[in-house]
Amino acid sequence: MIPRVGSAVVLGAGTMGAQLACVLADAGAMVALLDLDESTAAKGLERATKMRPAALRATANARRIAPGGFDNLETAIGGADWILEAVVEQLEPKRALFARIDDAVFGRDVAGSANPAFAPSRRGPLVSSNTSGLPIATLAVGRSAEFRRAFLGSHFFNPPRYSRLLELIPTPDTDPAWLDWIEGVGTRQLGKGTVRAKDRPAFIGNRLGVYGLLVALELARELGLGVDEVDDLTGTLIGRPKSATFRTLDLVGIDVAVAVADHCHADLPDDPERERFAVPEVLRRLLADGRLGEKSGAGFFRKVDGEILALDLDTLDYRPRRRLASPAVDLLRSESDLGRRLAALPDAVERSPDDRAAAFLWRLLAATTAYAAAVAPEIADDAESVDRAMRWGFGWGIGPFETWDTIGVDRLADRLPGVGLAVPSLAARVGDPGGPGRFHDDGRTLDFASLELRQVPVRSGDLDLDARRRAVPGLASNSAGSLTDLGDGVLGLELHGKLNVIGLDTLSLIGRGLDLAAAAYDGLVIGTRAADFSAGANIALLLMQAEEGEWDELNRVVRLFQGIAGRMRYAPFPVVVAPRGRTLGGGAEFCLAADRSQALAETYIGLVETGIGLLPAGGGTTAMARRAAEHVPAGVHADTFAFFQAALETMAMARVATSAEEAIALGLLMPGDAITADPDRQWADAAATVRLLAEQGYRPPVNAPIRVVGRRGIAAAEALTYNQVLARAMSEHDRTVVLTLARVMAGGEVAEGTEVAASHLLDLEREAFLRLLGERLTRDRIRHTLKTGKPLRN
Repeated sequence: MIPRVGSAVVLGAGTMGAQLACVLADAGAMVALLDLDESTAAKGLERATKMRPAALRATANARRIAPGGFDNLETAIGGADWILEAVVEQLEPKRALFARIDDAVFGRDVAGSANPAFAPSRRGPLVSSNTSGLPIATLAVGRSAEFRRAFLGSHFFNPPRYSRLLELIPTPDTDPAWLDWIEGVGTRQLGKGTVRAKDRPAFIGNRLGVYGLLVALELARELGLGVDEVDDLTGTLIGRPKSATFRTLDLVGIDVAVAVADHCHADLPDDPERERFAVPEVLRRLLADGRLGEKSGAGFFRKVDGEILALDLDTLDYRPRRRLASPAVDLLRSESDLGRRLAALPDAVERSPDDRAAAFLWRLLAATTAYAAAVAPEIADDAESVDRAMRWGFGWGIGPFETWDTIGVDRLADRLPGVGLAVPSLAARVGDPGGPGRFHDDGRTLDFASLELRQVPVRSGDLDLDARRRAVPGLASNSAGSLTDLGDGVLGLELHGKLNVIGLDTLSLIGRGLDLAAAAYDGLVIGTRAADFSAGANIALLLMQAEEGEWDELNRVVRLFQGIAGRMRYAPFPVVVAPRGRTLGGGAEFCLAADRSQALAETYIGLVETGIGLLPAGGGTTAMARRAAEHVPAGVHADTFAFFQAALETMAMARVATSAEEAIALGLLMPGDAITADPDRQWADAAATVRLLAEQGYRPPVNAPIRVVGRRGIAAAEALTYNQVLARAMSEHDRTVVLTLARVMAGGEVAEGTEVAASHLLDLEREAFLRLLGERLTRDRIRHTLKTGKPLRN
């Protein structure tokens, strides 16, 4: 049975506790959020619901959270599936609450939860502590045997809605069945990447992550680099997030980083790198000044009059940002593949020994990979757990042991003494003639206890696309993506790009996928493993063709896009699109054309074309007009204008849903579309949806006429936009774009209630798109967006 949490109690309504209550409520649980008193808990929840980015996927989910006081603890925990403690990061307050829970729940015979998916053989609830590093076993000292069996650490990273890592820290007394249960809840219901960590200070992620941040600060001081120069080097160049080093410290909170470092320095007396955790004076000064980073408005960076300034590490004043010139690093940047970039770094340093930027990068990379190998057996069971913790918790493109393999275990070990680092015994043993030679190989990872490569367990429901591609080779592929036999009669089309910008190669591959599915499969899934499904059409190419007056070619391309969308909609087999992350413009139009969407919970979907002075022309405007009309069933005489107006506003304001749930509310996804929490399960879930539709005797929709609002809709848009221009809420060109969109959605100059063919609306949207693209102001908007990434209101 699939494990699920139906009811939960969160103890502590501070920043983290209130957000955890939101995470559980988003997952469908009824949550009691307790603090000193009900008022305190209510205020904590209110703060969380006002956070930006939002702590909830849908504001209505807050109704599942009931604030209360600790005086009601014994009543609140009765029948709960999970009690999650998140109070102040101090031992005694936590232990006092656990004593009360032990007495109230485990001190008497408990029948167990009423939730049938809740570990039915267990007594009472699971109890966990959301601590970032306090010893889990110590928290359970003095508790009953039943309590200790049901107790573990559950370290969510902040912000818990968006950070994927969930570290699970069992004690020697934790019942393995509880660990399996919460791991299933974490992945399937909450969508987290769960990693089992050992009960050591700071666990895995913070132990290695904070170490790396402190080493970067130390090297910056030693080599005379500024925080801005370091961040330019330690972001996407080496496979780290754009926030890089010091921006990450600002986001995490300098106070939080200092607390973790102090904790490690105090509790790791035998750590060979212990002094690296000694908090440097610059961090103490920032902490004393209240410059804690993002939450205080200043840290290593500060925004002044719209300009982001960088902290001078010597004076602690702020100055304009700068970039360090480095021929060696510029050469690395020219390599598009991350693995090859990292592998080239040691040689780049040898060729340019006086290049400070290259020296910084090499010494940082060497220190972090060496430290990971030195302490990994203490904090985790295998290399994959460590790599996953760093990928999911700190956004590393490849983990430390993947880095060892990328550079070469022997090659990296040979170079460590050159920068004053000892070769960790683990790395030496792996690189020995009789050792495995690698930390990962063909789906296997190094088990630290045995020093053998063991198969990484495949979770039930995961779909290994690479294995499926090897099993059925030879299917079509191009620069945009590839076709893959997903098994059980389902064809998959995987988009490969970082942002999956839609071009002719994308449309061609979808066309080939539709042909193949019609000939040999029961349905088609279109998705990606990248963070973002699609950023939309290639607007740079559109701009170039418009500037060169290639209108016939542009008309052909738009027709082709509309044709592919139409083939998706009316195919004789189910087509399921699996959006995730940014799903914008043309990417959203694919979702509108599909029979179903299997959306990741964290999907940010929007028809954003009006932001660059255009309208959706890949069938998106027509699809939204159809959806507005279909709110009233055929044969029912009711007013559809309100639905037209809502759809028009969604597109006119280029609204982007902040979650799959909100996308349903905006009409960009349908109530029948499914939502997956776990990114690793999305492909399997989408394939299962195709299979279900096919088994149920799938029938494509009828290409029926669409009832439009006609001149009434156009007149309403004219009145509304006229007033907005007078109020300076929009520009004249904004009004031109919105009125053009309204005319297409309304079906043109026809009477309200007229039924028009879909082809009529498609013609209108294509002609309107080309007409807007011919406007100089629209092309200026596109050019500005391409240059700055921001919209222009001209």
